[in-house]
Amino acid sequence: SGSSTAAPLPEEDCMKLNPSFLGIALSSLLAIDLWASKRLGVCAREGSPWGSARPLMKVIEVSGHGIPWLLGTFYGLCQSDSSAAREVLLNLLFALLLDLVLVAVVKGLVKRPRPMHNKMDMFVTVSVDKYSFPSGHATRAALVCRFILHHLVLAVPLRVLVVLWALIVGISRVMLGRHNVTDVLFGLLLGYALYSVVEYCWLSPLSAPALFALW
Repeated sequence: SGSSTAAPLPEEDCMKLNPSFLGIALSSLLAIDLWASKRLGVCAREGSPWGSARPLMKVIEVSGHGIPWLLGTFYGLCQSDSSAAREVLLNLLFALLLDLVLVAVVKGLVKRPRPMHNKMDMFVTVSVDKYSFPSGHATRAALVCRFILHHLVLAVPLRVLVVLWALIVGISRVMLGRHNVTDVLFGLLLGYALYSVVEYCWLSPLSAPALFALW
């Protein structure tokens, strides 16, 4: 007959012409995330709108870095003469190490680059720190915050300050241009959940006598 039928499109072309709803939603979320992160990176460089606040943001950055927390916890563990305090500090050290390993693994798997407007002048970095997702500072801040609130007896104003510190650390990561908004949000959620793992695997003289024999 004189009629002709159009040849079917290759499968990959069909997928491009008919993107899934999930694909559209994820692409839109990514675009919003990148746009918001760039707009909120007001301290990313000295010439940024809030560039004068950059030194303060970098102090906050150090306060959430893993090395000061690891060194401080290890020092307290060595100096403590209380078995109860040693148990808490040993579990905090375990939590910090677990956090470092988990964040490094996720960063290595996802391999999301840091925002383009980030200035790579971070305090003590390793190879995996070139990746952005998730924010290790946010993960650590949420983990430490929940740990302190559960294991230290603090007055209400101090408890509020601990929570504010964790939130400020997370916000500062976006303001400095180190991370996108979703990096920080996921980091906070991961750190919050990670504390539950630490509680479940709580180290005590009964469950880990060899560790406690070292101190």
